[in-house]
Amino acid sequence: MKKLFFFSGISLIILISCSANYGSYPTRTTYPTGSGSTTASTEREYSELIKTYKPETADVLNDLLNADSPSNLKTSISVENQSRCNMVLTVSGNGFFKKIPIAAGKVGYTMVPKNQNYRLSGMLCNASYQSTKFISTSYAIKISN
Repeated sequence: MKKLFFFSGISLIILISCSANYGSYPTRTTYPTGSGSTTASTEREYSELIKTYKPETADVLNDLLNADSPSNLKTSISVENQSRCNMVLTVSGNGFFKKIPIAAGKVGYTMVPKNQNYRLSGMLCNASYQSTKFISTSYAIKISN
């Protein structure tokens, strides 16, 4: 069981590190076709946020490697954007609020305090994504349109 967990953790780390751009996210010069200004406003928000966003790569990788440690007060959330559109994911909880820019086809992640409910929301190619999750250990999701 420990070998399976270890192998899964290492595989996830490799996938995350391969898809991270370390601050050089591509920006779009054209907006995806859509039926309104929602996509354009999401693209503007993404473009502004990506200029100052600092990914928490080291903290997330440490969390994935030390997931069994009860002394860790934080855990990771990772979101894979499998769509053709950039998105801004908002993560909010009790005393926590963060916006994460996630490029099309890339993975975004953050560290959050453990054992709390979080609301994950964002726009993806003119479709609204909203979910509420209780996060107690590392959590990964894939979003597509």
